Amino acid sequence: MTAVTQTPDPDAAHPANGLDEVVHQRVRLGILAITHEARRVEFGYLRTQLELTAGNLSKHLSVLEAAGLIEVEKGYEGRRGRTWITLTDDGVTALSNEIRRLKQLIARVETTNDE
Repeated sequence: MTAVTQTPDPDAAHPANGLDEVVHQRVRLGILAITHEARRVEFGYLRTQLELTAGNLSKHLSVLEAAGLIEVEKGYEGRRGRTWITLTDDGVTALSNEIRRLKQLIARVETTNDE
């Protein structure tokens, strides 16, 4: 194992510094990823896929909605009330940036493991 003793270059910030706290949280990252795949997803599907209670999922959706990353649409399918979630353009960008940072982290770890 080699120790790092030099002063870090401020222009070469570690990829972990760019992770978005709103996006990176496990459940919220899952919501964004599933919604990106589906384009439009129903609340119950997200709840089932992420194994959450309705209340827990609602709290995470509120955080993402307040950040402008998702849009929540309420309506009816037949007589049943439904809630659908879609990503905003900012949500697509935030997810893409998070994935890019995670790939950078993985590459650094894999490079370190090869030494």
